[in-house]
Amino acid sequence: MKERLQRFMIGRYGNDQLNQFIFILAIISMVLEIFTRQSLFYTLTLILLIIGYARTLSRNINKRYEENMRFLEKKDAILNKFRKQKYYAAQRKDFHIYTCPTCKQKIRIPKGKGKISITCPKCKASFIKKS
Repeated sequence: MKERLQRFMIGRYGNDQLNQFIFILAIISMVLEIFTRQSLFYTLTLILLIIGYARTLSRNINKRYEENMRFLEKKDAILNKFRKQKYYAAQRKDFHIYTCPTCKQKIRIPKGKGKISITCPKCKASFIKKS
């Protein structure tokens, strides 16, 4: 049986991160349908499962690959925003983060130094802030 499945899948796209995401959404939708008894979630589950299996069994490998790459780019863009916020939150414990008024460059200054003159490393503009 395993060999038959392997022969059947030859030349087909298979599973990727986008498919995994689609199947996870389908499971979440299924659970929501069980608890809420809304036909909307049932329909959404069916649509997601059909899309997921259609992508898995597709022979158009290039198109599925491009779809997955677009998904990964969007996912990375969203995750990078959260990573940046987490980094800034960790830095705020020991540093003040100021924005240069001329070029909008973010500048990290250690806390507890009093009122200091800050020179932007990018545009060399100088401004005074309390650290």
